[in-house]
Amino acid sequence: MNKALFLDRDGVINKEINYLHRVEDFEFLPGIFEICRLFLDKEYQIFVVSNQAGIARGYYSEGDFNRLTEWMVQEFKQRDVKITKVYYCPFHPTEGIGTYKMDSFDRKPNPGMLFKARDEFDLNLQASFLIGDKESDIEAGINAGLGMTVLLTRQPAEVKTKANLVIPDLKRLPELLKF
Repeated sequence: MNKALFLDRDGVINKEINYLHRVEDFEFLPGIFEICRLFLDKEYQIFVVSNQAGIARGYYSEGDFNRLTEWMVQEFKQRDVKITKVYYCPFHPTEGIGTYKMDSFDRKPNPGMLFKARDEFDLNLQASFLIGDKESDIEAGINAGLGMTVLLTRQPAEVKTKANLVIPDLKRLPELLKF
């Protein structure tokens, strides 16, 4: 079985911008490429798991999301980081429009996206990690039975969380994990 590093997108891979869907607004967070290479060196596969309520609300299309995702994956590849797959949930239970208005097992805090990755790539979730910036990310990891959940927040002392580890920036993670 394989090990995985699951990353939320907005607030973990890139600077949080509400309803980000344009390349020109995308800004990678410091340390993201180094963290990914560290996990790749330890034979983890890297997955992105992202709620995309902006699609559900009609702010941008799945095509817009896919174009941005293809660009992002290429940026990682240019820095010697292979993203195995990007999973996303375009649904919202109350704010969605048309067919996007529904409760989905893929929408975090539900574990659907993580289970899809498990089933598709024969993942050992107990040996896997998740890094998120919201409690719904952490809850998805817990609900999927992940071995380690990490909350990335600028206010670590002020946050109540179920995460195994809370960090203020990605650069602190290697020393805390003792990789």
